[in-house]
Formats: sequence, C-alpha cells, structure tokens
Amino acid sequence: MCDLLGVSRSGYYKWVVRQGAGPSPREQRHEDLLVKIRQFHTDSDGVNGAPRITADLRDDGEVVSQKTVAKLMRRGEIRGISPRPWRPVTTLPDQVPHTIPDRVERRFDRGALNLVWTSDITYLATGQGWLYLCAVRDGHSRRVLGHAFSDSLHTDVVETALRRAVTFREGDTAGVIFHADRGCQYTSAQLAGAAEELGVLLSVGRTGVCWDNSQIESFWSTLKTEFYDRRQFATHAEAIHAVSSWIETVYNRRRRHSALGQIPPVTFEHRTITAASEAA
Repeated sequence: MCDLLGVSRSGYYKWVVRQGAGPSPREQRHEDLLVKIRQFHTDSDGVNGAPRITADLRDDGEVVSQKTVAKLMRRGEIRGISPRPWRPVTTLPDQVPHTIPDRVERRFDRGALNLVWTSDITYLATGQGWLYLCAVRDGHSRRVLGHAFSDSLHTDVVETALRRAVTFREGDTAGVIFHADRGCQYTSAQLAGAAEELGVLLSVGRTGVCWDNSQIESFWSTLKTEFYDRRQFATHAEAIHAVSSWIETVYNRRRRHSALGQIPPVTFEHRTITAASEAA
C-alpha cells in the first residue's frame, strides 16, 4: 500500500499514531470555537458575520482573530447577512420649499451626543398595503431616539417622530441640527413651525443625493436586510409591533455597531455619559 500511494513506511506509521491520538490541541480548539460561533450566530437570528461574532467571542474571553473566525465560519457553512442594493422612492420634493441650508455636509458624527440628528422616511410592505416609518437617530451614538408610523406620507409622521426624540432627550435639545433630505415633509411650513418651537435647526441635503443623508440610509438597509425582508406581516398593527420591538431591543440595545467599536448604541451612550461625568 505504501508503494502504491508513494509514501514512506515511517510516514504511514506516524499517520496511524496521529489517528489513534485523536484531534490535536489546535484542532480541538477550533472545534470548540465553532460550537460557540454557531451559538452566537443563532443568537443573532442568523444575521451576524465574522466581525460581530469575533467581538462576541472576545467578550466571552476568547483570544481569536477575525480571520480565524471567518475561516471557521466558511468551514462550518455559517454565513452572515449582507445588504442587497435597493432604492425606494420616498423623497417627494416640495414645489415651493423653504430655504433650508445643509448644516451637516455629511459630517453626521460631531463627536458628542445631541449635536446632529438624522431622519428619513421608508416604506414597509404589509398585507394591508404600504406602511410608512419615520425615524430620528443621534449622529454620534447611532441610537434611534424616536420613530413613528403612518399609512400616508403626511408631515405628521415626521413631526411625531421628532417630538418623541425631543421627549426622550428630556427636552434639552436647543441647537440640535435636525438633518434630512429635501422631501416635502421636511421642507414644509408645519415642520418649520415645530422645529422653531422645539429649538432645533433644520438642515437638508441636496435633491437626489443619497450620500447627503447616508447615515440614516444605512439604518434602513440594516432594518430591511437583517429583519423586515426576512418576514411577512399581514397587518399594519403586526408590523408596527414587530419593528418597534426590533428597534428598541435589538438595534438599540443588542446589535453591535462597527462604527462604535462593535458595541450597541445604548452601551456606547452609557460609556460616553460616564466618561464625561468622570472628566468633569
């Protein structure tokens, strides 16, 4: 057999010894890691890929590189979810928009909370027809501060989301920049009046340039790819309950955010506030 396979007798006997000895320490460690990887992947609802699972493993006390995790995931046929390109049309320009400057110029994160808030509207398909969702996020922590649903694209949905964000921040929002696209809801007289009352400064990007509001567009991609498009909702009420729960319990509190050092927005805010208090 050795002659037929072109191997030496000593090589064959070494192989026999290795087989009898079982897996090597390295192989056993990889098997142990793979068990944990499968569990963390399952806990993420099958969403997380190698970067976030690496962070989970490190929090669990493992010293492991992202390349090793990616290799083990390939071996175990474990895959995260990647966003698919999509471009819904929810930006309806106003015929006579107010003169509102772009106060952000794509600098969404100014290094502190409550400096820039971003907002947009997206649509959600249900068995009862389209449902519209408006969200308001903090540009620094990426936390969703307020959101609202509606069955129409009326400015009320934006004003409600904004007022909820202000209430959540306990009304201390004077000078906050509220940035969005040039949809008629964001350039309306109704929203201008609400912004003046609340002490926030309106800001809009250029028409048709999604990069001018890319931070909130990224959030929509996450919502659709990791949650909404993987399910079906028969009614508006069912979709509202499910999305609200995902935003508060998963996105804000559990989902690791790469721009925040692989920690969730709520954890990031707590650390930011604690650090500021200690510095003071």
